[in-house]
Amino acid sequence: MDYSEDYVSNEHRELHQTVAESADPLSVSPLHLSPRSPKSPKSPKVQGKCSSPSPKNNRQSHSPKDGRPKKGGSGGKGTWGGLLDTDDMNVVDPADPNYDSSEEYGNSNENKRTTELLDYKKKATIIVEEYFATDDVVATINELRELGKPEYSYYFVKKLVSISMDRDDKEKEMAAILLSALYGDLFHPTQVYKGFSKLVESADDLIVDIPDTVDVLALFLARAVVDDILPPAFLKKQMAYLPKDSKGVEVLKKAEKSYLAAPLHAEIIERRWGGSKNTTVDEVKARINNFLKEYVVSGDKKEVFRCIKDLKVPFFHHEIVKRALIMAMERRQAEPPLLDLLKEAAEEGFINSSQMSKGFDRLIDTVDDLSLDIPNARGILQQLMSKAASEGWLCVSSLKSLSVEPEKNTIKDNAARSFKIKTQSIIKEYFLSGDVLEVSSCLEQENSNNCGELNAIFVKKLITLAMDRKNREKEMASVLLSSLCFPADDVVSGFVMLIESADDTALDNPVVVEDLAMFLARAVVDEVLAPQHLEEIGTQCLGPDSIGNKVLQMAKSLLKARLAGERILRCWGGGGSSRPGWAVEDVKDMIGKLLEEYESGGDIREACRCMKELGMPFFHHEVVKKALVTIIEKKNERLWGLLKECFDSGLITMYQMVKGFGRVAESLDDLALDVPDAKNQFAHYVERAKTEGWLDNSFCFSKLEHATENGTC
Repeated sequence: MDYSEDYVSNEHRELHQTVAESADPLSVSPLHLSPRSPKSPKSPKVQGKCSSPSPKNNRQSHSPKDGRPKKGGSGGKGTWGGLLDTDDMNVVDPADPNYDSSEEYGNSNENKRTTELLDYKKKATIIVEEYFATDDVVATINELRELGKPEYSYYFVKKLVSISMDRDDKEKEMAAILLSALYGDLFHPTQVYKGFSKLVESADDLIVDIPDTVDVLALFLARAVVDDILPPAFLKKQMAYLPKDSKGVEVLKKAEKSYLAAPLHAEIIERRWGGSKNTTVDEVKARINNFLKEYVVSGDKKEVFRCIKDLKVPFFHHEIVKRALIMAMERRQAEPPLLDLLKEAAEEGFINSSQMSKGFDRLIDTVDDLSLDIPNARGILQQLMSKAASEGWLCVSSLKSLSVEPEKNTIKDNAARSFKIKTQSIIKEYFLSGDVLEVSSCLEQENSNNCGELNAIFVKKLITLAMDRKNREKEMASVLLSSLCFPADDVVSGFVMLIESADDTALDNPVVVEDLAMFLARAVVDEVLAPQHLEEIGTQCLGPDSIGNKVLQMAKSLLKARLAGERILRCWGGGGSSRPGWAVEDVKDMIGKLLEEYESGGDIREACRCMKELGMPFFHHEVVKKALVTIIEKKNERLWGLLKECFDSGLITMYQMVKGFGRVAESLDDLALDVPDAKNQFAHYVERAKTEGWLDNSFCFSKLEHATENGTC
């Protein structure tokens, strides 16, 4: 009804305004009709006389909520709706003065994305159901590739897992297999990460319909970590984002403590839902190894491709690539046929490009371990990669970097902190027991990769703790440092760290300069460091007035003194005990008598016991030297048996063995004056020692140079 100025009295107008102001803006609002043409006789733009109506007459709702009634004010229960209802009721008219093109564009983009996601969700659900019905991984991958929309892949991950959680073990295993197949090939790792994040966040909702959500979802997370599609760090990172009392936190804790922390967890998790057609990973690896060996002998590619199809694990083809490459590196004569096999497998589509790259990446990750068994493994792998790239079946740009020179191991702060704590307890126990072998064993467990940074940390910690104790512990620290046979570079790094922290150490130990200088000089005398390493340490120290420079100058002065070797060896009592140490000449004399007694018919166990009682494992190279000289002079190999027993039992280390042979090599010219064929005999024994494993194949006595002995010989 049109209330105009001509037909409504003041009384009716006031009554109408009172009702309008007290009404609920959501229940009563102006009727929105479809836009009219500006030429219409009832158009507000033509009829309206007031350009700015007064507040009293302004009846338009100022509520931010949509004030339109249901069905546009038309219809209701028992009605058919408005006669003028059309599908374009809310279409924006570009001719309207209030038209905003940017607003329409933004809304349309948002609506488009919403529509796309809803469409993707419907199709993803259908694909998941079809996969569980057919168990066809390849067909499912093709359907997802045709579907596209990689930015919504996370939803497929969530949907696949959530549907399988409410089904049998068969579907759970199928879901895990499909995720492994999709990872890297079709789904980007970030999408898989996001999908599992959404699953963990929705654990509180999932548990309403799936009572065992915590256990099942935890197992899915553990399986994803074992299958290398989720990083282990996922668990801790997600835990920080969730409320502590949420089910998601329970899921993460169970995955970490109940599954991933268990012994043999990988095998247990892989077989929890029956495994890939009840076939374990180890069995698949064995089958791959067998048909590759048969191919090298027969050269039958068709048989290999048939075997690859029969495996039915397209997501695991990277293992074929890895094993074929290792076999090619180990047996160079098998390299051409194996590379030809991989090339044809890539061209024919038996192994896709993603799995090919993944196989090379896995080999790059383990190349340092391979170098222990395959000399120049890095160089060989680099050649294989170049050849594959030149032939067009490998994209090198997608691979991890591979430097020709091995990179030093790096460690994280938390790993270093943990190692320092464990190191402190190891060293304290050593100061009580004096057991060098126990320390070596513990270090092998804590630093299995022989990381240089951790070795340097151990050197620093050992000497720092020893400097705060008595001479007995200082002597024991030097003995241990000599026995561990750390690379010289690691020991240098340890001393640099000690010198850098000397200012702080001086607050508790006023004689830190003297102690550090003595430890440094002792390391040179024990041949843990060479004299030139002092110059290397000097280049890393601060200015001429620094504590580091004072330590170096004092160490050099100690080494230049007359009979420096003997004095430095005896400075803390010798032998790792508080009693007065043996003089070097006395030790040499005792070793000579020990060898004479054994050579004349003594007991090998007694000889080993006497060597242990000397308590100077850093001086066992003298045993090697005297034994070799005696063997060459008397042509009696009985002492060779003693050396073999000492090496096999760990009493004489390879480091001491190399030093002993090196000492003999240095004195060959003098020895040849009394024994004309001394050099020939020595060369023969060097080869025997290499065969026995006492010496490295790189040992060559002809290249050895005389070194300053500082009174140690």
